[in-house]
Amino acid sequence: MVKRDYYKTLALREFYFSGKLSSTDLSERIGKSIPHVMKVIDELVTGGFILESGYAPSSGGRRPVTYAMKQDAIYVLSVAMDQMVTRIALMDLQNNTVTPVKKFELPLTDNPAAIIQLKEKMSEVISASGIDKKKIIGAGIGMPGFVDAKKGINYSFLNTENKTIREYLAQELGFPVYIDNDSSLIALAEFRFGVARQKKHALVVNIGWGIGLGMILNGGLFRGHNGFAGEFSHIPIFNNNKLCSCGKSGCLETEASLQVVIEKAAQGLRSGRPSTLGSDYPSGHLEADWDAIVAAVHKGDRFVIELLSQTGYDIGKAVAILIHLMNPELVVLSGRGALAGRLWEASVQQALNEHSIPRLAANTTLAISTLGYQAELIGAVALVMESKVREYEIKSKSVNAKAFIDEQNGLVGMQ
Repeated sequence: MVKRDYYKTLALREFYFSGKLSSTDLSERIGKSIPHVMKVIDELVTGGFILESGYAPSSGGRRPVTYAMKQDAIYVLSVAMDQMVTRIALMDLQNNTVTPVKKFELPLTDNPAAIIQLKEKMSEVISASGIDKKKIIGAGIGMPGFVDAKKGINYSFLNTENKTIREYLAQELGFPVYIDNDSSLIALAEFRFGVARQKKHALVVNIGWGIGLGMILNGGLFRGHNGFAGEFSHIPIFNNNKLCSCGKSGCLETEASLQVVIEKAAQGLRSGRPSTLGSDYPSGHLEADWDAIVAAVHKGDRFVIELLSQTGYDIGKAVAILIHLMNPELVVLSGRGALAGRLWEASVQQALNEHSIPRLAANTTLAISTLGYQAELIGAVALVMESKVREYEIKSKSVNAKAFIDEQNGLVGMQ
């Protein structure tokens, strides 16, 4: 039973990542024979999870039938958090939001009630959707901080006392919950659905209230030993004596985070710089203040463009360090900051040209995310699909190990 469920879950994951697949396509992806794959497909069709979706192009013989996810079969509760703002949406396996994205301010620092507030908002989204909870296979949550995805713990935020975050929320909501670092999930989304798709070596820079990093190495997401890899914000590259949130000084975050961009914009306005931002800027709400920056960029605001260009240059200096270390094929600028669009490209590229060894920089492409601010929500869905498969792999190994031990014990008993 475990193996049958495993292959069904593995097939659903492949349909989620690929959209449409023929039996031959699925056979190649999961490494099983066509007859075995057809049994899995028949069970998924009968169960109402997938349906026929036309024919693939002919390669000389009969055109193979393709299959795709049934749109209303399975849902995932997707949660994208940063230090200040949380977004929640119920999503199908075409990465469509089936409920309006619920966005609200949820400060994580010095907020012991944050986990309770999060649980209540997640419950509200489920109730408002009107969708049978049995169709929700789990919740994926991206969050800032030092996140141990395997243990379900965030060492920086969301204290749950005697339970892990996963245990607490799963018990309260009634279905499995999976968590990971926000930048890791943004990288996962870019790898599966964005500009880093099918890239073996890519770095995804999450431009937000900090500067996060997700790494695709050897065709897979790299999280490091405890899941803490990618603390890009805290590379000390400035001699500015500015205290960082990590307790050190001179970190990348102290000059290049979007929170600092807002502060610098306010300082510029006070010094008399003309801008479309207006005299009442900032409003005191980071989300609205960043949206105003983006709007000013699209209006061609010279002051704001200069400000973001300098920020992009600073980010580029730090990315140059990564290029020397990792030799990536692609660097993606993603996250909330990607809403500013291609403005980043010129200044980041200029810094790469000035601070990278030409032979390395010449073989690295720079790209702006096409997923943008949706990347973390999509990555949270992908986390659930990958975690489901991993759980069955662990169960399968456990069953196989028990069978082996039982077999050995039986042999010993016969001697």
